[in-house]
Amino acid sequence: MANPPMHKTGFTFGEKIRQIREKKSLTMKEVAEKAGVSESLISQIERNKVSPALDTLLAIVDVLDIDLEYLFSAFKRERAVKLVRKAERRKISTPKALYERLSQAGEPGDAHCIEAYVLELPVGGETGSQEYGHVGKELGLITQGRANFSIGSKTYELEEGDSISFPSDLPHLLQNTGKNALKAFWVITPPKNE
Repeated sequence: MANPPMHKTGFTFGEKIRQIREKKSLTMKEVAEKAGVSESLISQIERNKVSPALDTLLAIVDVLDIDLEYLFSAFKRERAVKLVRKAERRKISTPKALYERLSQAGEPGDAHCIEAYVLELPVGGETGSQEYGHVGKELGLITQGRANFSIGSKTYELEEGDSISFPSDLPHLLQNTGKNALKAFWVITPPKNE
């Protein structure tokens, strides 16, 4: 069965295999013999004409002592990007706060998943709870206005340019104490609103 051409996935690694082979002063024939494949197949892989079967690739990687992470590093750089246009932001409105989700990095349930918000509190507005927290961590940056941030038994006064980070399993509350709307950039992990 013929191997599919590399261009179908858009990802190639043949050049890296060739460079490493040449750096180790090995011929295609030597690599082919040690990997148990034909010299022609090694040539086609190095020229990105075919994508090898996984067992073939692993045999070549073993012969050349290649770090798989290095071999696929370009693939990691080309992963999908999530773009959220300003007009497409998900908005969550409560009587005391407006949240605009900027983006979510990672998939729900992923241990490293985070989400970011632009948060706006009207005068007297607040977000959070003095009675309970939730699993995770948070980081906030005040971009406009003044606030009190209470966590556990402590309260901190925050103003424009101040940032705060904390474990969110403690009860916490952000209150607008200024004369104008409070705006903040907020990051939460794991996401609360999926």
